[in-house]
Amino acid sequence: MKHYPDPILKLIHSLSTLPGIGKKTAERLAMHLLHAPDRDAAELAANIIDLKKKIRLCSNCFALSDHDTCRICSDPSRDPSIICVVENPADMAAIEKANAFNGTYHILGGVLSPIDGIGPGDIRLSELFKRAASGQIREIILATKTNVEGEATAAYILDRLNTSGIRITRIASGIPMGG
Repeated sequence: MKHYPDPILKLIHSLSTLPGIGKKTAERLAMHLLHAPDRDAAELAANIIDLKKKIRLCSNCFALSDHDTCRICSDPSRDPSIICVVENPADMAAIEKANAFNGTYHILGGVLSPIDGIGPGDIRLSELFKRAASGQIREIILATKTNVEGEATAAYILDRLNTSGIRITRIASGIPMGG
């Protein structure tokens, strides 16, 4: 690849740092962008900058949002008394695609994993417990994955909220790996 000028090499390197993009795919993308109309390349660059400037976490559920509260938390047709607890935004998106849940979410931002040094203070458990203590929650659905870490996280939440009077349920099979 040393036969390319520096700007192309730099772009190939940048693109190859993206998940699932190897050097050959990065090279193809760089060549595509090089030959694309200027407006298309400018639009892509502007969209990336816009993403970095505007996307934040919802102040309520920690979903990705371009406002203080996300579209789901702001939707008056959603039932705010039901919270589905998921590990990350992709898990929330998988549930939303099914179009069968009408409550709100709480995104933990990970799972408990003592072997990796991730304890209760490293994910958004205290925020979940604060929401549960508000008196406005009637059900919490635990939708963590069915791997060891997901099950341990669900068990920890259940143990902490067992006497809260809130109905705690667990989805039958978790979120599929990579879902």
